[in-house]
Amino acid sequence: MATAYIVDAVRTAGGRRGGRLAGVHPVDLAAASLDAIVARSGIDPAGIDDVVMGCVTQAGQQAMQVGRNAVLASKLLPQSTPAVTIDRQCGSSQQAIQFAAQAVMSGVQDVVIAAGIESMTRVPMGSNAMFHMKEGLGHYKSPGLEEKFPGVMFSQFAGAEMLVGRHGLTKDDLDRFGLSSHQKAIAATQAGAFNAEIVPIEIETPEGKAMHTVDEGIRFDATLEGISGVKLINEGGALTAATSSQICDGSSAALVVSEEALKRYGLTPMARIHTLTVTAGDPVIMLEEPLFATDKALQRAGMTIGDIDLYEVNEAFASVPLAWLKHTGADPEKLNVNGGAIALGHPLGASGTKLMATLLHALKARGKKYGLQTMCEGGGVANVTIVEMC
Repeated sequence: MATAYIVDAVRTAGGRRGGRLAGVHPVDLAAASLDAIVARSGIDPAGIDDVVMGCVTQAGQQAMQVGRNAVLASKLLPQSTPAVTIDRQCGSSQQAIQFAAQAVMSGVQDVVIAAGIESMTRVPMGSNAMFHMKEGLGHYKSPGLEEKFPGVMFSQFAGAEMLVGRHGLTKDDLDRFGLSSHQKAIAATQAGAFNAEIVPIEIETPEGKAMHTVDEGIRFDATLEGISGVKLINEGGALTAATSSQICDGSSAALVVSEEALKRYGLTPMARIHTLTVTAGDPVIMLEEPLFATDKALQRAGMTIGDIDLYEVNEAFASVPLAWLKHTGADPEKLNVNGGAIALGHPLGASGTKLMATLLHALKARGKKYGLQTMCEGGGVANVTIVEMC
């Protein structure tokens, strides 16, 4: 089987809801990451076989095939470049990477951009379902689904709280993890660790035009006392907004190519795709599946968790990476070393390639070899991608 390589991966700095990226249409925000990955790699735009774009809330400004629209809005890609938009919930653009890699590994395509977009300001989370429900156009839960899960309203918030009890976590554990996410993101930002992965976006501000280059969600004044005092999401629970991922606007992209394409276009790879895994489990607790997907990925790779140098486990809620650490026995010092979604934001469909950009650049900066990325996803699904630096 052919090998799939990642040449580069980029992301925009996160924008808070109603914040610095609120004035940018999601199609144009997605196009900016596509243009950046093309320009940085030096690839001939005409040589790109496909664009696979992850997007969760495909409604409003993200409707009508947002991936294709981003290609058409691009300054560098010709209109002959195909594109497809996919939804695997929060893992949408991680799945985009895996679909791109599968196309290359099968020999069907040689150059594929995996990407993601989500403007959670302009297209609110869940609005694609809520609008239809409010208009009396039906509910996503069918009679057949209701028969199998009677009375269950699938909820990531409920699942996150279930993880707390099932894995023996405390509110203090969650609060300390939330603080750590901000502290690591602050240190990474101040050290310039994100400079190599961030795509500057021109924005309008009250003072005039500016470039958006710093993740807006980081709380540079974060303290344990402040985080501990935030109101609980659910009465009697343990999670708060301070220990949950931030609503975020952003886009991201990665260039996945074959060995033949490396030679043809004179490209230098950052990493090769080592292992691709996706699994599914309990849709009610929903967010626990990264634990078991990691087990399967490591088994398929013939590796142990100790063989992995850095891990990116999406911080949808603090209970997810903490439960993952307990289950896998992984080293906490290798986890989300530059902070995670609690500090940096979780732009849903863009988070998969966003995390890959951060993982690859963190591995490169440290001279490390193996990285593992995993993401909890709606419906009780999880992706795991293991990469090996070149």
